[in-house]
Amino acid sequence: MSSIFYPANERGHVQFDWLDTYHSFSFGQYHDPTKIHFGALRVLNDDKIDAGMGFGTHPHDNMEIITIPLFGDLHHRDSTGRDCIIKEHDVQIMSAGSGIQHSEVNPNKDKRVELFQIWIFPKERNITPRYDQKSFLPEGRVDQLLTVVSPNEPDTLFINQDAWLSLGHFKKPFSTNYSMHQAGQGLFAICIEGTCTVGGQVLGRRDAVGISGVEVVQIDASAGSDLLLIEIPHFTTGA
Repeated sequence: MSSIFYPANERGHVQFDWLDTYHSFSFGQYHDPTKIHFGALRVLNDDKIDAGMGFGTHPHDNMEIITIPLFGDLHHRDSTGRDCIIKEHDVQIMSAGSGIQHSEVNPNKDKRVELFQIWIFPKERNITPRYDQKSFLPEGRVDQLLTVVSPNEPDTLFINQDAWLSLGHFKKPFSTNYSMHQAGQGLFAICIEGTCTVGGQVLGRRDAVGISGVEVVQIDASAGSDLLLIEIPHFTTGA
């Protein structure tokens, strides 16, 4: 088993007038040659956006982009004509494919929005851009891992990659063995809140670990913890 620890206090940190963001991997003004990607996982940004502020229209291509609001709402518009609000407890996915432009703005006048934005390299390039979002009730992930994104499971958001994203909120101590869906996969786990142990690595708030070379990963979470798992194809070169 190979394991890489990503301490929360070693993430890249950039603060603008309206954006307070932490980067698990090199992004924008933050560059660390040892933290470019973990397998097919290219970006995990932990963003806080002030009321009424956000990202103006900008382009993307050939990336699977997932947004998970942790607190508050986000107003999304894109060049496919989509105009919608991504609410807390929603998950959004956008296949940028052959090219798309979008904007993301906090529509609230009195509170900031907090979110994870995740970029995953696609399985197939230059597909027709697509967008989807779905609301997942909080009780659906209490004391269990709820799959919210996958290439093939019902009641999940489809992703153009062999990737599975799962969320868990644990009101009591929780233990499970997580089995990879196929050979050659890696698992990136970030403890959103509380304390978790993944593959023997203890994680505090916003700590993460990337694990590869195993078929099963032991996961333990303390009461009051929240966990995000990202299973993706694992590779060390070519990205």
